[in-house]
Amino acid sequence: MEFIIENFYLILAASIIFGFFMAYGIGANDVANAMGTSVGSKALTLTQALVVAAIFEFLGAYLAGASVTATIRENIVDPALYQDEPTVFVVGMMSSLLAAGAWLLISTTFGLPVSTTHTIIGAIAGFSIFYIGWASVSWGYIVGVTFSWLITPVIAALLSGLLYFSAKRFVLNAKDPIQAGRQYIPIYAGMVGFSIAAITLNKGLKNTDIPTLITTSIGGYDLIVTIFGLAFAVALICYVISRILLSHYVSKSDNPNIEGKFAVLMIFTACSIAFAHGSNDVANAVGPMAAVISTIENLGEIDDVATIPEWILLTGAIGIVIGMLTLGYKVIRTVGENITKLKPSKGFAAEMSTAIVVVIGSVSGVPLSTTHTLVGAVVGIGIFSSSKVNYNSIAQIGVSWLITIPGGAILSIMFFVALSNMFGI
Repeated sequence: MEFIIENFYLILAASIIFGFFMAYGIGANDVANAMGTSVGSKALTLTQALVVAAIFEFLGAYLAGASVTATIRENIVDPALYQDEPTVFVVGMMSSLLAAGAWLLISTTFGLPVSTTHTIIGAIAGFSIFYIGWASVSWGYIVGVTFSWLITPVIAALLSGLLYFSAKRFVLNAKDPIQAGRQYIPIYAGMVGFSIAAITLNKGLKNTDIPTLITTSIGGYDLIVTIFGLAFAVALICYVISRILLSHYVSKSDNPNIEGKFAVLMIFTACSIAFAHGSNDVANAVGPMAAVISTIENLGEIDDVATIPEWILLTGAIGIVIGMLTLGYKVIRTVGENITKLKPSKGFAAEMSTAIVVVIGSVSGVPLSTTHTLVGAVVGIGIFSSSKVNYNSIAQIGVSWLITIPGGAILSIMFFVALSNMFGI
């Protein structure tokens, strides 16, 4: 306790720097979730993708990031275990931020997409195991999360293959692609509209009061019912607008670019995923940082939840954007180019399947990784479209997933020991 009081400003400054470092790692690695397929399919150039992702990641992180977060991410460890040792808790959170940020940068250097939530879970569990023991960690929760994150790539792969098969069967290989595109692409546009609305309301804006206000204003229906009702309404609007535009275009041209239509659709889906990603994953950086700041401001009192000031969200949002703009290209190329060759229709199927799985997981409360989901979808596209698949790249990604939690834990223990010795704890 005396340590916290005597080193108040040092700990405050260090926690901000470490939190920014973690946010930088998130931006450097996780941006591929939204933009990798867009770049790989040539729907966007790398520069365009980075600019678009920067805008929507920042808006999601700053405007819709969590205002209140659990002090220990995902209830991995019970905060009550550290009520009598707030200094250990503070140093442990700082070590976790450093470890998670370091692991994300190591993975990014090799172009390997990993889950940021997996990384911070491993880091927090690591220092707690080292200091208290194995019993301090909620293993049932971690096993459940790990299992769900192993299953979702398979589901996404199957769904992406099905979506691409439908696009190929009903549009691309149709006897009259012009008429087929006029008939079926509006249906895909409606699916995009539905996914954008559902992801934005249920995932991207879940940390704000907007979904609740909408529910109250229309008569107090169940939140999920309201979200799906609005999503269907948006889907219908997108369908009608797309039908009108395509009808006009087809009347003016005998050779419309069908693949180009899929490119437009996937850009909208990518923007929605980027916004939702920014709003949710910023908590991986600002959550532990807010926990440290809350503890030192309360003079050692550890709260189960911590209010996140606006400037902390801004710090996390800026860190994500800078990391994305400087190193994001590495993982973008892995997801978009190194797994299998993509074109707009394939990229659309991968992103659409990812959006659907993310919506289902979010609504059902099942924790999942957008990284794992999207990579699984891209692999599925390669397999079910009979394209060449780089299994060596897939194997490297798979290994990185398996060692992320233990890797984060080991780094966290190393940093915890170093910081404890440095501060004389």
